[in-house]
Amino acid sequence: MEREPNRALQRLIAESGFTHKGLARRLNDLGVTRGLSGLKYDHSSVLRWIGGQRPRGPVPVLLAEIFSLRLGRAVGVEDLGLPAVSTPTDLGQEFTHTWQEGIATVTALWRGDVERRRFLLDSTFAIGAGSTGALRWLTLPVEGHPTANGPRRVGMADIAAIKEVTRSFGELDNRFGGGRVRSAVVKYLDTAVAPLLGEGSYAETTGRALASAAAELTRLAGWMAYDLEQHGLAQRYLIQALRLAREAGDHGLGGEILAGMSHQALYIGQPAHALDLARAAQLSARRAGIYALLAEAHVVEAHAHALLEDRVACGAALHEAETAFDRRETGERPDWIAYFDEAYLSAKFAHCFRDLGDGAAAVRHAQRSLDMDGRYVRGRMFNLALLSAGLLQSGDLEHACVAATEALDLAVGLQSARTRSYVADLRRRLAPFAGNRTVAELDVRAGELVSAP
Repeated sequence: MEREPNRALQRLIAESGFTHKGLARRLNDLGVTRGLSGLKYDHSSVLRWIGGQRPRGPVPVLLAEIFSLRLGRAVGVEDLGLPAVSTPTDLGQEFTHTWQEGIATVTALWRGDVERRRFLLDSTFAIGAGSTGALRWLTLPVEGHPTANGPRRVGMADIAAIKEVTRSFGELDNRFGGGRVRSAVVKYLDTAVAPLLGEGSYAETTGRALASAAAELTRLAGWMAYDLEQHGLAQRYLIQALRLAREAGDHGLGGEILAGMSHQALYIGQPAHALDLARAAQLSARRAGIYALLAEAHVVEAHAHALLEDRVACGAALHEAETAFDRRETGERPDWIAYFDEAYLSAKFAHCFRDLGDGAAAVRHAQRSLDMDGRYVRGRMFNLALLSAGLLQSGDLEHACVAATEALDLAVGLQSARTRSYVADLRRRLAPFAGNRTVAELDVRAGELVSAP
């Protein structure tokens, strides 16, 4: 559809006597005084806005201020021919083309989340946004470099601090669930990381390291939103984490984020979309030479095939996952993939076999998955629920109840919507045996957990 020219903006420019180049320069200068040193608009930008393209926030507000000062009267955003609300409702869904656009988008996302903007909290998962993000991750040429000349010098100590915060919050997430700590993560992104990106001074090497660290913490915030089943918000964070990883040139981290996006798509019942994302993750894992990540991407693909009821394709993908996992010590092993060990791989195998209806295989792998790091409390709860489901499929009610009891014991201390969903699934699977006294007791406990605020 052809855009309507913005004649209101054109009239204001003519009235004020600005040249297009002069207006762009004034905008960039005002941005610096407002702590937005990364604005780099030019006469072409102004021409696009006159042609009908809508600039992203905070540009409309800055333009209104510039015209007000020049003309000596109040000029509002509406007078510029722009909508009164400058924050687009698709904020965070777009995989932007340039570093500066990316900074503006991700920092606006953090700010909107801190302010608990309703359109973010109520947002839904959009398959198209995820597909476009994955495609641009794989194909978008790097335009420019992550550099900035702001008033605040960024050093490796700043980046180390972000990484330590990510590690600490990640451990808390695994122990207590995303609901306990997510708001603190988002506040840190908004108050500590955003100024480094927007007001910082850094050369390309430091800029790439900063982008990678910001991507890791943004990914964690997205994962926590997923754990709270805020799926639209989680997707926006994961897309922006992917964009940051792209600017960092971090193919491994990008692949890990794509695998996480695939994981989310599986959880919400979109296996075909999950399959596409898993294969994109595999391409990135191969490029990075990280075999643990390649194993993860293949096992997520296998789960997608299981949900699509393609047993042969699932088996082939599981074989590829095992092959890659056996090579994991020969490639790079970043800290963010440290969780992916034999126990985690076994849990993913158990998911596949449970969904294929193979109870015996699900039990075998779920039992192996319990030989895991004790810090992953939420993961252990999930794996016990998996074991219980496999035992029920195998006809072993007594041991299924033992595993279910252990799972519910752990669930009590977790603030996690996914945990409640696992409990609800367990309750549904036990329902046919409601006449059993132990099952009846478990049903009462599970009901209390599911209905807890």
